[in-house]
Amino acid sequence: MRYVLDRLARSIEGASEGAGLAGSFVLPVLMLVVVGNVVARYGFGLGLVELEELQWHLNAITVMLCLAYAYKHDSHVRVDILRDGWSARRKAAVELAGILLLLLPFTIGIAWFAWGGFAYSWSIGEGSPMPSGLPARYLVKLLLFVGFFLLILQALAAAIRALQILAGPEETD
Repeated sequence: MRYVLDRLARSIEGASEGAGLAGSFVLPVLMLVVVGNVVARYGFGLGLVELEELQWHLNAITVMLCLAYAYKHDSHVRVDILRDGWSARRKAAVELAGILLLLLPFTIGIAWFAWGGFAYSWSIGEGSPMPSGLPARYLVKLLLFVGFFLLILQALAAAIRALQILAGPEETD
């Protein structure tokens, strides 16, 4: 059973890693779009709705694909001042409690409502309300679901890792 759980955690962590790297590759494109938009607006007096919306879409791709990556790499906010002196087992117990009581209920709720928002948007073929805006706004709404679904999976991998620590041998000082 430990082998199966370890393989599952590794697979999830691989997906988080891949999604995060994919999201990070969008950042240079986002930077170019922002610079292009600024040059068009202030250099040539052109306000392009397409570029404004593209900035938001690219930002959404980056943020949503990097949520699970950030959690995997422990790059999220923690109250480290409390945690620094704790043993690995105590850290694992608090992590597991946080995952089960806070993170999973929150992310499952967000993913549930994000899926509903995407489904409705897809059903009406939602696009930009601006005449020259980007079509297929439902794809950005799908990203919200995907990002939180990846975060749910990464939370499960973190729970498995915490359980492995808790089930492992006692620490000796």
